[in-house]
Amino acid sequence: MMFRVPRLSRRSMTAMAALAAMVGAVSVAIGANAALNKRDIDAPRGKDTSQVSVAAPSTSRFALVIGNGRYPDASRPMLQPVNDARALSAALRREGFDVDMIEDARRNDIVQAVERLKGRVTKDSTVMLFFGGYGIQSGRESYMIPVDAQIWDEADVRRAGVSIEQVLEEIKDRGVHAKLAIIDASRRNPYERRFRAYSHGLAPINAPANALVLSSATPGKVAEDGDGDNSVLVGALLGSISSRVVSADAAFAKARLAVTRATNGAQVPSVSSSLVDDVKLAPVTADASAATGG
Repeated sequence: MMFRVPRLSRRSMTAMAALAAMVGAVSVAIGANAALNKRDIDAPRGKDTSQVSVAAPSTSRFALVIGNGRYPDASRPMLQPVNDARALSAALRREGFDVDMIEDARRNDIVQAVERLKGRVTKDSTVMLFFGGYGIQSGRESYMIPVDAQIWDEADVRRAGVSIEQVLEEIKDRGVHAKLAIIDASRRNPYERRFRAYSHGLAPINAPANALVLSSATPGKVAEDGDGDNSVLVGALLGSISSRVVSADAAFAKARLAVTRATNGAQVPSVSSSLVDDVKLAPVTADASAATGG
C-alpha cells in the first residue's frame, strides 16, 4: 500500500518554522534560568562578591588647634604660630582627625572651642590640643595667652590666660580615652618684663591620666624662633607624622630628638607621659605595620 504525503502550502511551512523557533527559544530560556538558579543556590550568602563596599568608621579622633600670632602688645606679629596651626591641621586631617582650628584667638574664643570639643568627645576618643603663641607660667601652672589679654602683673596671667592643665583636666573629666598635647609657647613675651626681670618659659606640665604632653622647651627655659615658615618643633613634628610613625610616643620622641639636633642642644623639648596604651597618631597600614615591626 502506498501512502501519499500531503503537500504543504508555503504558508503552512512558514507557520511550522516559526513554531519550531519559538519552542527552541523557550527551551534556551528554561535552561538559562535553571543554571542561574543553581548558581544562586551554590553561591555563599551574606555578601555581594561582585562589589563589596567598606563603610568608613565614625571618627573618634579630635583635635583643637590654636595659633596666636597677632598680639597688640608685641612689637610685631608672629608668623610661625598661625603657619604652624594651618600646617598641623592639614596633617592631622589627613590622618583622620576631626580638627577645630582657630587663629588669633581671644580668651572667649578659646573657652568656646574647649566647650565645643567637650561636647563632641566620647569615652573612646583620642583628643589632641595644640597651642602656638605666647605662654606664661604662674605658680605651678602654664597658661595660654589669648590675643586680647591685658596683663600687667602675675594676677592678670591667671585672670586673662587659659590654664593648659585645667583644659586637660576638663577633657579628662569627660572620660576621654587618651589626651595628647603639643604646647609651642616657650617664647620670650612682652608681658613678663612688666613684673619679672626675664621670661621664665613654662612650668612643668603634668600629664593627667593616659596623656602625653610635648612642650617646645625644657621647663623654665625659653626658645628663640628661627627664620623658617614653621617653628622648629612643628617642623620636626610634621616630619614625624609624614614618615608614617603610627605611635604618638614614637612621633613625639622623634620630634624631640630632631629639635635637639637641629639647635645643637640649645632647645630641648620636654615630654611628659602617663600613657598606659599604645595611642596611634596615624592610621595603621600594612606598610606602617611592617616598618614598625607591628
